[in-house]
Amino acid sequence: MEFWMIGTKLVLLLYIAFYFVREEISHISLAVLTLLVYLCVNISVYIFKQNTVKRILHLVSIGISIIACMIVHPVFSILLPLSIVELTSGFFEKKITILLLSIIPIFYIHDSFQSLYGLVAIFCFMLYSVTLSFSNMLVKDEAQIDSMRNAMQKLTKHLNENTEYIRQSEYTFKLEERNRISQEIHDKIGHSMTGALFQMEAAKRLLETEPQKAAELLQNAINISKDGIENIRMTLKNMKPPTEQVGIHRLKLMIDDFNAKQPIKTVFTYEGNLDIISPIQWKIIHENVTEALTNAMKYSQASIVSVDLKVLNKLVRVEVKDNGAGTDTIKKGLGIIGMEERTAAVDGKMIIDSTHGFSVTTLLPIPL
Repeated sequence: MEFWMIGTKLVLLLYIAFYFVREEISHISLAVLTLLVYLCVNISVYIFKQNTVKRILHLVSIGISIIACMIVHPVFSILLPLSIVELTSGFFEKKITILLLSIIPIFYIHDSFQSLYGLVAIFCFMLYSVTLSFSNMLVKDEAQIDSMRNAMQKLTKHLNENTEYIRQSEYTFKLEERNRISQEIHDKIGHSMTGALFQMEAAKRLLETEPQKAAELLQNAINISKDGIENIRMTLKNMKPPTEQVGIHRLKLMIDDFNAKQPIKTVFTYEGNLDIISPIQWKIIHENVTEALTNAMKYSQASIVSVDLKVLNKLVRVEVKDNGAGTDTIKKGLGIIGMEERTAAVDGKMIIDSTHGFSVTTLLPIPL
């Protein structure tokens, strides 16, 4: 706002200077001095930040304009409206009041300059109104930006806190799982091994004096050891998740991650006995689906991609299909060639179709 006010005052000063040169005023030195004093006072207005000082300088500027109008030349009257607008805007909120106060001096100046004064007064008021509205918009926008920045900082803080909470939860879960396994080994396997050790120590002492009793103790120790080994096997079996759970969970996790990062909606369906899919087949399925989704994201221009996994009687069928434009000619790049090589390594087959969208089907034989 201050920039426009300063620019307007400079324009008015240049007009007065041009007027004096054109009219060849005799006392030009006094006019120049008045212009310089007026310029210095108005520059000072925008240097000081205190409102009281600004208002005093505005009054001084108005006084200089009035005195110059009376003593030097009536053309100095055109400097009055802008100073009056700036001064009264700090006391009155209604714009009509500011406009009337800036126009009132028109009745006290020379008749030949009344029309010019009126035009300048209206122009200054309109400039003030526009710049004030623009300044208010800027202040409002800055407040909104600050509010958004604060909200973003709070969200970032909450996100960091949630991430830290998740890490702590994972660490706590691992500690609890380790504690559970340790307690289970202590309660089941530790007691069995301790009992077997006692039995063998007793059998060692009775081996020469009571061989039959020693044999019974050794047999008990063997039985206890067998039970301990069976407990170890069952504990490890319960700890290790089934292969099919690891495979389907990893595939779901990859598809969910793709859904979250890409604009393409991905739908995943599966059916059949997943237990019969071998670990190497799960690896091929995961890599082929990843490659197919990447190609769909790069080239298909599709909005939906479906991933369908079915375990049939003699084979595993995995189809990745999109609803994109497709293509008339299929060019096999390194991605598709790699998919075919991986599938062929386990005697599988790849089927590629681009008639309706683009689909990549992986067929893997079920091992007998």
